[in-house]
Formats: sequence, C-alpha cells, structure tokens
Amino acid sequence: MPTRPTPAVRRAATGEESPVARTRRARRTYKALQERYPYAHCELDFETPLQLLVATVLSAQTTDVLVNTVTPTLFSRWPTAEALAAADRDEMEAVLKPTGFFRAKTTSVITLAQAIVERFDGEVPGRLADLVTLPGVGRKTANVVLGNAFGVPGITVDTHVGRLVRRWGWTQETDPVKVEAAVAALVPRREWTTLSNVVIFHGRRTCFARRPACGACPVTRWCPAYGEGETDPEKARALLKFELAPGAVPPDPPPGPLPDDA
Repeated sequence: MPTRPTPAVRRAATGEESPVARTRRARRTYKALQERYPYAHCELDFETPLQLLVATVLSAQTTDVLVNTVTPTLFSRWPTAEALAAADRDEMEAVLKPTGFFRAKTTSVITLAQAIVERFDGEVPGRLADLVTLPGVGRKTANVVLGNAFGVPGITVDTHVGRLVRRWGWTQETDPVKVEAAVAALVPRREWTTLSNVVIFHGRRTCFARRPACGACPVTRWCPAYGEGETDPEKARALLKFELAPGAVPPDPPPGPLPDDA
C-alpha cells in the first residue's frame, strides 16, 4: 500500500509549511521520481538543436509520439534551417498534416527557420535570451532546447509540470514564469533539466489530471493531494499509461519500482 502523507504534509497546500520544510519535501519527491523513472528523457526524437526546436514547436496540441512519426520525413527533405526556410508550403503541409493544425504549424516552422537564417546564420542559438526572440519560442520551448540539446539547465513548465507542482504544494502560482522561479528555488540548478523530465514522465504515466493513480504512486508520503485519485493499488496500476509508438506493447509490469516493490 502507498504511504499516506502526514498531517504536516497535508497542511502544505494551505501555506502552513516553512520554506525549509517545502524544500526538503520537494527534494525527497524528486529523488523518488528519479528512482521511479531512471530512464526519463525528452521524448521528442532529435539529433541536433534545430531538430529539437522544430519538433517542440510541432508538439503543440499533439503527442510526442505522433511528432516522432513525421519528423524523420521532415528533416530528410529539409535538413537545415536554410532548407526549411525555403520549403514549398504545400509539400510541408502534406508532411505535417498528421500532427493537426498543419497549416499553422507549417507557417510556424518556415517563419522560425527564416528568423534563424536571417539573425543567427542558420544556427540555433544556445542562449535563453536569444531563443525567446525567435517567433513562436517562449521560455518553455527554450528551456526544452537548452536543457536537452545544449546541456544548459532549465525548467520546462509545461502543462504536466505546472499541474503537478501545484498538486504537490510546491507553489500555488499559475503564471509559468513564476512557477519556474518557484521550482528553481527548491532544487539545485544542475538538476533542473532532469527534474523537468521526470515530472513530465510522472504526469504522463501516473499523476493524471482527472484521475491520478495514487495507489501506484511512489511519492504519496510527500503529496498533500493524496486521495484525489484511485488509492487501491491494483486499480491504480490498471490506470498507468505509457506513450507508445504504433504497434508497441506496454511493459508489464512497468519499469521502475512501484510503492510495494520498495
């Protein structure tokens, strides 16, 4: 059975927790998630910063798995920023159609590539201040690229990270920039990228928005929201999800320790 949170942890969401206690709880949560998802990584396939930047733009309102099915064709036809900037719109739309909103995404990719060519000599810049000046690139996308393609630590505040850190009572902020600052204060800078990846993995696989699998969660002892979802271990395990490539079979049991395996 998962460990229930103590009364002190349950009070965390009401703001009655000291900054030191919150930091300790956050770091323990992070350590447990690292053990649960030792293989956590950016799930967009890429070989270069340009490929990751474009793939991240394409991932809006679709899954990473689906983006990964179209990017091999996209980058084989247009392998450089210069090629993407000069791409035939109709041809690119046909390639991107499976991702949804393909006309808008085609415009975004071409416009982004043109800006990279015109302002950065065709190379994706490796600084946050430069990346966020590119069309369609905000801090979330910039931190994905910096952390996973350049090795520069960054916290990616996507829908999963924002939802989970509020659920855990790490912060009650809703503005992504303020969420990023609050989370950055809780863990060492060198851990920011890995933290983002394991939290995103947990949000996609266990701690769902509508029905979290509390009974199969490794961080219940530090979670003030324990009980919002299914607490029965067997029923909770049945809820666990994995983003899979077409035709892939989900692992059974899933990799990484579940609460009663520890």
